[in-house]
Amino acid sequence: MNIAIASDHGGFELKQRLIEHYKTKGQRLEDLGTCSTDSCDYPDIAHRMVKALRDGQADLGILICGTGIGISIAANRFKGIRAAVLYDDFTAEMAKKHNNANIMVFGGRTMQFEDVVRRIEIFLNTEYEGGRHETRLAKIEEGVA
Repeated sequence: MNIAIASDHGGFELKQRLIEHYKTKGQRLEDLGTCSTDSCDYPDIAHRMVKALRDGQADLGILICGTGIGISIAANRFKGIRAAVLYDDFTAEMAKKHNNANIMVFGGRTMQFEDVVRRIEIFLNTEYEGGRHETRLAKIEEGVA
């Protein structure tokens, strides 16, 4: 499974730690930037991730900004994108199980590294249930231009 990761300046340090962590586990995360703590605009980063998913460069994404809120709003503006802020273990499970999210979102200034790693693992090890959730996801797509 190809997983892309991207952040703005507020999530840069967490992004770098995650890349290194998963590298030691044999999992390469495709780094879509940013490349420093210099200020940048989170919508640009979210758009880069959306393009990577749409072009098949990645199967799933991880986005990080200061809180996770702004970058998730920017990503969710696009059809087919379901970016969820995984603020606790339960939401990490439900984002996949019920919402079939394709982007995990974290706050670089609001979440601890160990919690983020655990939530990524919960998400990756949870199966989408489908069924009644398919109808609900289709309704979301109807409302997106």
